[in-house]
Formats: sequence, C-alpha cells, structure tokens
Amino acid sequence: MRLVILDNYDLASEWAAKYICNCIVKFKPRQDRYFSLGLPTGSTPLGCYKKLIEYHKSGNLSFKYVKTFNMDEYVDPNNAHILDGNAEDLQAECDAFEEKIKEAGGIDLFVGGPDGHIAFNEPGSSLVSRTRLKTLAMDTILANAKYFDGDLSKVPTMALTVGVGTVMDAREVMILITGAHKAFALYKAIEEGVNHMWTVSAFQQHPRTIFVCDEDATLELRVKTVKYFKGLMRVHNKLVDPLYSMTEEN
Repeated sequence: MRLVILDNYDLASEWAAKYICNCIVKFKPRQDRYFSLGLPTGSTPLGCYKKLIEYHKSGNLSFKYVKTFNMDEYVDPNNAHILDGNAEDLQAECDAFEEKIKEAGGIDLFVGGPDGHIAFNEPGSSLVSRTRLKTLAMDTILANAKYFDGDLSKVPTMALTVGVGTVMDAREVMILITGAHKAFALYKAIEEGVNHMWTVSAFQQHPRTIFVCDEDATLELRVKTVKYFKGLMRVHNKLVDPLYSMTEEN
C-alpha cells in the first residue's frame, strides 16, 4: 500500500491525473487491447478529471482505446459503461454490468474518491459484494441534497453501485482523499484494521493500492505515519515524472 501526500487539493489532483495518464500510456492500448478504467463521481475527482482533459487536448493522452466503467464526459460514449438506475430489471442491469467488466478483461485501474466507503458501499456492506441495488443511509441522502437544490424529497433513497469485491478485483486501485472533512476516513483507511463499517479499509489487502491525499486529509494520522510516507515521496514522484505522452493514433 502506498500513501502519497501532496500539499493541497490541486497538487493532489494533478499527481493523480499524471499517474492515470502514465498508466494508460505505458499500457499501450490498441484496438485489440483496451485499457479499462473505473471512475467515481462526486466532487473530489473533478480536479483530476480537469487535468486529464488538459492532457487529452494537448495530445499527451488519448482515450481512443480506453473503456470506462462509470460516468465521464470526455470519453467516447460507446466505450463508457454506466449503470442505468431506471432500468426495468435492476438486478439484470447489475448482472450485465459485471459481465461487461469481465468481457473487458477486468478493470486495469479503479479510481475511488470515498468518504470512508467506496461508491455506495456504505457502513456494513459486505467486503466481497458485487454490483447491486443499495438502500442509501440518511447521511448519504443529506450529503447528496446539494445536488437537488437542498430538497431532501428529491434525493433518491436507493442506488445501483459496484460492490467492494468488484473494485477489489481491479488490477490496481487508486483512492483520492482530500480535505480536512475526509481526515477521519483516511485514518480509518490507513491506520486501523480492515472493517466492513469502513469499506475503504478493505484496500489495505489489495496488492496494488495507492492512496492520494492532501495535507488537510492527514490531520487524524499519527505524526510518524505522515513522516514515514512523506519520506517516500522521492520514490512516489518517479511514478509521475516524467509525464508520458501518446498520440490519438496510438
């Protein structure tokens, strides 16, 4: 497990975007060999997404042979797989989503941006769960009210979500955690044991997990933990420097 600590949100977002870019470029995707990328929604990854858009527009990064699982606007819609919460048969929709991941050869890199849980795998979720229908906790409904003009009556009470097990099957996982309000979640993810009440902690057991955070998110960590991981930044920065490049014709 790696923990990458940057000074602020913008630098953490840029580091994460560079890492994703380098992963895709080094993979050398082509027509018969797509790179599969799992993407989260929410506000945390927006800075990272903006940088990826910049790399794409500058020609450093092509999404021509990239498949995504979750929503994003800068990828060819034919290669973007999004759960349909309005599907007539919700279980069939979840099963089909899992099947599409298998058909893609699995997820190469799954990016998560949790509040202590991954996607809608809230406290108590099984750590081996698959894509499914979940009833949302009141805390989640309250947090999402900002997307519905603050009107709780408009906030959905159920959602389709990938499972913890689905994400654990990815070849690599990168978790974005920024802001002082996420500090306790990072503490639970890094310094305590695996616990289904904090599903993000499951990724301690993934063979290739990298947590990317800013200084504010480390406020609940022990000083020696922060000092240890900061001491490794010279190694971690080699993962994004230099920034690799490819063309649309790759």
